[in-house]
Amino acid sequence: MIDKLRIVKQRFDEVSDLIIQPDVITDQKRYVKLNKEYKDLKKIVDRGEEYQGALANVEEANEIISDGSDAEMVEMAKMQLEEGKETISRLEEEIKFLLIPKDPEDAKNVIVEIRAGTGGDEASIFAGDLYRMYTKFASDKGWKVELEDLSEGTSGGFKEIIFSISGEDVYGTMKFESGVHRVQRVPQTETQGRVHTSAATVMVLPEAEEFDIDLKMSDVRVDYFCASGPGGQSVNTTYSAVRLTHVPSGIVAQCQDQKSQHKNKDKAFKVLRTRIYEVELEKKLQEDSAKRKTLVASGDRSAKIRTYNYPQGRVTEHRIGLTLYDLSNVINGDLNKIIEELKLEENAEKLRASEGEF
Repeated sequence: MIDKLRIVKQRFDEVSDLIIQPDVITDQKRYVKLNKEYKDLKKIVDRGEEYQGALANVEEANEIISDGSDAEMVEMAKMQLEEGKETISRLEEEIKFLLIPKDPEDAKNVIVEIRAGTGGDEASIFAGDLYRMYTKFASDKGWKVELEDLSEGTSGGFKEIIFSISGEDVYGTMKFESGVHRVQRVPQTETQGRVHTSAATVMVLPEAEEFDIDLKMSDVRVDYFCASGPGGQSVNTTYSAVRLTHVPSGIVAQCQDQKSQHKNKDKAFKVLRTRIYEVELEKKLQEDSAKRKTLVASGDRSAKIRTYNYPQGRVTEHRIGLTLYDLSNVINGDLNKIIEELKLEENAEKLRASEGEF
C-alpha cells in the first residue's frame, strides 16, 4: 500500500504543478479535468499522510515498550499502540476504497428520462411523482435541474419527461436510479379502494460533451414543427419545436420546451449526443457486468429495481434487499440512505474484484 501511495503522491505533485500553468488554465476542458483529478488525488494523499503518521506512532510506541525503562511511559505507549493499530486498520480500509479506479463517467452531468409504464393514468401520475422526487433530491444537493422535453399525461403527471441535472459527480450518484420503479397504492381513479401496481421506467444517461462524440452535421436531419402544450399562445403558432434525427443510427431527439427555436435546437442536440453516447456506454456496461456483478442497469431496462408501497409506507430496494419504512421522506427526495447503501455495495464488489492488488 505504501508503494501505491507513493505513486499517487508523485501524480498529485505533477497535477499540482500543471494546474497553475498558464497554457493549462486557458484550456478550459483540460483545466476542469485536471482540477477534478487534483481533488480526487488530494483525498488519497491526505489519508496517506494520516496513515504514515499512524505507522510512525505505532513504531515509536513499540520502541518505548521494548526499552521498558520508564513504567509510566510504557503505559502511555501501550495506549498509543492500541489507538495507532485501530487508526491504521480504519485508514487501510478507507484508502483501499479511495484507490479503486473511479469511473470517468461518474463526474458527468446527466440526462434523465422518465417514461410511464404499465398502469395507464396512474403510471403517468407516478412518473410525475418520481420527477418531483428527483428535483427535490437535486435541489438538496445544490444541483441544477433543467427541463428538456415532456409529454403530459391525461390525468396529471407525464407520459414522458426528459430533464438534465448538472453539478458535481451527478452521474456517480444518479446512475443507480436506472431501471423500473414500481408503485403499489390506491389510484385516485379507483372507486373500490383496491391497491394497484403501476410502473415507470427511469433512464439516467451521462451527458455527452461535444468532444465525446464526433457528431457530423451532415448526418443529422433537422425538422421544425409547432409545439403543443403549455407555454403561451405563441407556442402553438410558431415553428419553435425542433426534432433531430441521426440518420446513420435512426436515433431521434426533440425539444419543444422553449419559445426560442435556437434554444430548443441546442437542447435537442444535447439529448441527441447523449443518446448516441449511450449506445457506446451500454456496450461498456455489458462488458463490465460480464466481468463482475454491477448494480447499474444497462441493456436490461425491464429490471425492477425498487418498489414504493404506500399502504405500508415501505420502500424496497430489490438489488440489495434493503427495506425502509420511510416512504414519505423518500418520495420527497430523501434518497441518501438508499444511494449510499448502493454505493457501498458497488465499492465492496469492486474491492473484491481487486483484492489481489493490495
